[in-house]
Amino acid sequence: MLTLSRSRLLRRMAPALCSLLLVMTVAACSSSGGGGTDSGILKVGSDAAYPPFESQVADGFEGFDIDLFTAAGEAGGFEVEFQNMGFDALIPALQSGTIDAAISAMTITQERAQNVDFSRPYFKAGLAIAVQAEDESIKSFDDLKGKKIAVQIGTTGADKAAEVEGAEVVTFETAPLALQELSNKNADAVINDGPVTLDAIATGNVKGIKVVGELLTEEFYGIAMPKGSENVEKVNAGLNSVIESGKYAEIYQKWFGADAPSLPETAF
Repeated sequence: MLTLSRSRLLRRMAPALCSLLLVMTVAACSSSGGGGTDSGILKVGSDAAYPPFESQVADGFEGFDIDLFTAAGEAGGFEVEFQNMGFDALIPALQSGTIDAAISAMTITQERAQNVDFSRPYFKAGLAIAVQAEDESIKSFDDLKGKKIAVQIGTTGADKAAEVEGAEVVTFETAPLALQELSNKNADAVINDGPVTLDAIATGNVKGIKVVGELLTEEFYGIAMPKGSENVEKVNAGLNSVIESGKYAEIYQKWFGADAPSLPETAF
């Protein structure tokens, strides 16, 4: 009978073990979340029903966010591949590794920052109140008490509406649907990002509504990524390059017809 000592047995098994470990290592690397780091392509989720920030068109996507992230990728040496998904699905998709990043006019908040990492702020915005054009009873946030308020689910507008005493808050998958509910006179008001609401009115996508009062908040949008993502650094580098080169101002002028405001390096 052939017998082997433990040391001789391990020496004979070593090549096979090394091969097995190599296969396991390659497999682990190839299955890492989103695959953006390995391929040089970031899979980016966006709720493409939020003009002028993101919209889905026949040949892909368009909007301020789309142009900005594409330019940041060119400046930072990476590519972006956009995927359309609901706004409230973006953070879960980041946490599961389905996507590498999300850009969708997402406000940087302390609550969200507990679950994802954000890039530097890339847009200054705020919440606005929209009402029916003939309505003179609602002129401020205090006037919303007891009213029916339409909002997009999962947004800071929905959070703000929840603060209104006695209000009936109805949620929709997209901001255009919430604004259309107001236009159809099935709601008294909408709380939504000011630039998006003003764009919907200016382009005629919704009719018979107006914005009243002052902006309710000062907010900053950021690009969300999984907690601890190594992509944060290169995304920030790309954004910084776009801002410093003047490309950001060009993109802002294209989509909003105004001079770009100055941006802080952090939201809080």
